[in-house]
Amino acid sequence: MNEKEFDIFFREKCFENNINILPKDIKKFYLYMNSLMEWNNKINLTAIKDEKGIIIKHFIDSIIIGKELVGKNIIDIGSGAGFPGIPLKLIDNDLNLTLIDSVNKKVNFMNYIIDMLGLTNTFSIHIRAEELAHNFKYREAYDVAVSRAVANMSTLVEYMIPFVKIGGKAICLKGPNSKEEIDISKGAIEKLGGEIEKILEYKIDENERCLVIIKKIKSTEQIYPRKQGKPLKEPLR
Repeated sequence: MNEKEFDIFFREKCFENNINILPKDIKKFYLYMNSLMEWNNKINLTAIKDEKGIIIKHFIDSIIIGKELVGKNIIDIGSGAGFPGIPLKLIDNDLNLTLIDSVNKKVNFMNYIIDMLGLTNTFSIHIRAEELAHNFKYREAYDVAVSRAVANMSTLVEYMIPFVKIGGKAICLKGPNSKEEIDISKGAIEKLGGEIEKILEYKIDENERCLVIIKKIKSTEQIYPRKQGKPLKEPLR
């Protein structure tokens, strides 16, 4: 896919999903896509390898949640190859963005993208959420925590909510058939100081998606998140 073809297809998908995109930003997404494909030939960053799939399932899927952001201080938990954080930054350069991942090769890729695209106030950190959330500099410091991580909701919210300030939001991107998983997580969300504000179900092309938006209503107890491995092996109930 050359740059002109990318431009046409990307604009089309933005229009279909009521996303406003500036022409100057489309070039950055094109460079991002090409770098992702190039690096993915050497290290495993994503199972999605075709251009249209990257546009729909990574770029559009990420930036569609921009309408739900509050404030400008954002942390992306388990960012992988930078999703959804970097696409959100590309459409709103005023964001102060922290990206964290426990896999160093993925952090190296995000640092490359940050440098290549000249992204300011954007930091990628090689660390586990369970560790960083107990650092006073980061704990309850963010307006919004976002994540497309594949962990179940009860585990995911224990990673996310401790980073969010009171009045802020944790936004979880989930796939279809998530109702039971969401219902099970309600006890964990309450223990962590949150409550479900709303659940948005929608489609991007034929891909069913679900956004779970959690509002932080009280401070998270200092014991959370629990030590490494606990949230995954023994999810809160």
